[in-house]
Amino acid sequence: MSLHLSNLILHQLQKNDSEELEIHFRSDALEHDASSEHFVSELHRVFHSKAGKGFGSFKSDSEFQNWLQQLRSGDKNFYDFSQLCGTRLKDEISKYPFAEEGIFVIAQYQSLATEYLLIGIIPSKQSMKVTEGLDISATDYLDLTKMDIVARLDLSSYDTDKESNRYLSYVKGRVGRKVADFFLDFLQAEVGLDVKQQNQVLMQAVQDFCADSKLEKEEAVQYKKQVYDYCNEQIKSGDEVEVRELSGELPASQDGTSFMDFTKEQGYELEESFPADRSTVRKLTKYVGAGGGLNVSFDSVLMGERVFYDPETDTLTIKGTPPNLRDQLTRNQ
Repeated sequence: MSLHLSNLILHQLQKNDSEELEIHFRSDALEHDASSEHFVSELHRVFHSKAGKGFGSFKSDSEFQNWLQQLRSGDKNFYDFSQLCGTRLKDEISKYPFAEEGIFVIAQYQSLATEYLLIGIIPSKQSMKVTEGLDISATDYLDLTKMDIVARLDLSSYDTDKESNRYLSYVKGRVGRKVADFFLDFLQAEVGLDVKQQNQVLMQAVQDFCADSKLEKEEAVQYKKQVYDYCNEQIKSGDEVEVRELSGELPASQDGTSFMDFTKEQGYELEESFPADRSTVRKLTKYVGAGGGLNVSFDSVLMGERVFYDPETDTLTIKGTPPNLRDQLTRNQ
């Protein structure tokens, strides 16, 4: 991976005897060497692979944004910037029940042609190791995969388009933990691009295009599968859905209208590009539902052939059950 490291600083968040969170500042930035570059490469990779990201932009009165602009203009050095960020982060996270100890990291780097600023808290875990003398001892390590209090600022986009609603991205975190709220408060930012909503609009546009084009059932199934395959490949590669690119891979309607022209003519409010949401796009090729102890999933092509739904009685009929399910049903009669 091509990565150029500009700045990297670690500070430590620790609880005192009164269980109050404190921050202990490192005396200076880390050296730029192979280890620090590899560390930031891993941070970048882990963040990139995290699902469920939120996007946003700074509020007009954001103090954090003022610090950032001072850093970008050279009026503030990176170490002072890191201390201000660390103190503010400690004060904000202390308001929440999930406040934990860990390593506060702030890294400025360039990956490919994009410059980033990454800020987060890395959990510190303890493990066992065997020494050269075959003794057992404890060792601390950073668990990057469990890093869910983290945000990344696309500095390249921020510098060129401050009106954008997505130059800031953050991991929403686990259910029940207000990590998204915390980071928005910490950065004094507001929610911008709604990825889930964009994906839902895309799915509706695909459904409507198939209906408007009067596609036969098999044609509609194939059309939706093409959309799904494209979105799935974008997810695997870490790239976003490009509506123009997607449209170019799809057949036009009988009157020659492309999918992109259709979305514009019908007023679908789709961004030019946005991340694909796995749980949403899979509904293009599958029917999925869970609740009340029941979990159902089947390929959409089976509807009307082996699977039948009666809305009046709310009954789903399946003809031809999977062998392993049939075996369980038979044995437990």
